[in-house]
Amino acid sequence: MKVPLEPESLPSVAVSAAPLAAFEGDLLVLGVTEEDFATEGEVTAIKTPALQEIDASLGGVLSELVAAGGVDGKPGSQSRVVRLGGGSKVGARWVALVGLGKGAKLSAASEWGASPFQGLGNAVATLAKANRAVTAAVALLGPWPETKAAAVSQIATGALLGGYETTRFKSKKSPTASKLGHLTILADLDAEAGAAAAARGVSVARGNLMTRYLVEAPPNVCTPTHLADTAKLIADAAPDVYSLRVYEKAECEEMKMGLFLGVAEASAEPLKFIHLKYSPPGGSASRKVAVVGKGLTFDSGGYNLKAGAGSMIEMMKFDMGGAGATLGAARILADLKPAGVEAHFIIAACENMVAGEGLRPGDILTAASGKTVEVNNTDAEGRLTLADAMWFAQEKCGVTSVVDIATLTGACMVALGMSIAGLMTPSEPMASSLQAAAKAAGEKVWRLPLEAEYFDSLKSPIADMKNTGARTGGAITAGLFLQQFVNEGVEWAHLDVAGPVWSEKANVPTGFGAALLAEWLIAQGAAPAK
Repeated sequence: MKVPLEPESLPSVAVSAAPLAAFEGDLLVLGVTEEDFATEGEVTAIKTPALQEIDASLGGVLSELVAAGGVDGKPGSQSRVVRLGGGSKVGARWVALVGLGKGAKLSAASEWGASPFQGLGNAVATLAKANRAVTAAVALLGPWPETKAAAVSQIATGALLGGYETTRFKSKKSPTASKLGHLTILADLDAEAGAAAAARGVSVARGNLMTRYLVEAPPNVCTPTHLADTAKLIADAAPDVYSLRVYEKAECEEMKMGLFLGVAEASAEPLKFIHLKYSPPGGSASRKVAVVGKGLTFDSGGYNLKAGAGSMIEMMKFDMGGAGATLGAARILADLKPAGVEAHFIIAACENMVAGEGLRPGDILTAASGKTVEVNNTDAEGRLTLADAMWFAQEKCGVTSVVDIATLTGACMVALGMSIAGLMTPSEPMASSLQAAAKAAGEKVWRLPLEAEYFDSLKSPIADMKNTGARTGGAITAGLFLQQFVNEGVEWAHLDVAGPVWSEKANVPTGFGAALLAEWLIAQGAAPAK
């Protein structure tokens, strides 16, 4: 089954410094803050002169909306949509209000989770979809943050992601699909800065959507070959900065990738070892880094078969969520082309299946690094593939920093729930840089300790280590296992994204990790050389 690897088209986004009255289109959404309103008893009214002036130009409809309730400027508060009548001096057909919270605290880098500007963009998409709007505009009435361009980018990203639907595998198009074709963000930016901010927002959305497309695809579509095809699409989109090499089984055997090969052995699908290299424009890079994504396109658990209620075997298409985020980040860089960083995107892609020649509990495998691993659980396969991929990043690419990202453990889901990724690293600078990137992306990560004494449960009497340890602290022992494959002098961090790659509530992929990784990579290019 052939399906698109990314959206064939997205709504266009433009930034305009024109006044509200100049907008001619379907829907006008106004971002308001708590300071715009005053509440006495149970009655809320417009407080600020600026909003009162706009209300007058719209024929008083905003006062009616506020009086009807539902919006008071608090985060997420939202009015109903009303049609503008003949008394309006604005060319929009409909108008709505969306709350952003306290104006003094508005920031494009939220302390935790999505920023209010991402939320505003998402609300625009929801309102446009519900009202079949083709053209929409959004304006912020309160104070913009100092990082106005970043806020504009986030509005654009939120608006494009808010219209996402999983429809590629349905025989009929959704009758409720968004009609939005063009979004105008009304902001006082010069033409060049506005265009750049809009373009960045669209690029981040494009990368996130590519990640979602990969994670939502069933395992009979998203095979290792499908991941390699996606990497090729990215390389072909920006041949001036990307080069791609996909290694086959025989080449992985030559590199003695015993852990990766052991996991892949039972699958009829051919493995693919993907190396997508980003070289900055001009070729000068102060830093050389790698992102290594877990690429298990289906995980049966092997002989430690996933079975019974809670095993999630039917959801194991998302076990390549780390690879999806890796390729999504690469897609963002294909558009933005940041300077100063050479980035290697590496994925050991395969399936973990059951067959007579497959990996058995008790087998001993030899990693490309030479270390031996006693496999006491074939369902802890992701760390095996990552270990050989991390070796490749260090030994073949010469990177000085590695971030691996993986849907690695159910233990991390138990510890942090379904919305938060676990971050593990012995490096304070790596922790700080990834936490800053998460804030900029509006994604949630929480640092877990690499408790050294927990490694005792990974010790093996007959090999260098086992691949799983004690029942407790499973997310941490997985991180400790991976740490054994980090060379001295190399900075490393591990992101366990088992929870946040999928929204249980909406039953759709989230695209988690693509924006975070892209933010981190861009920041690496701007950091001083090591």
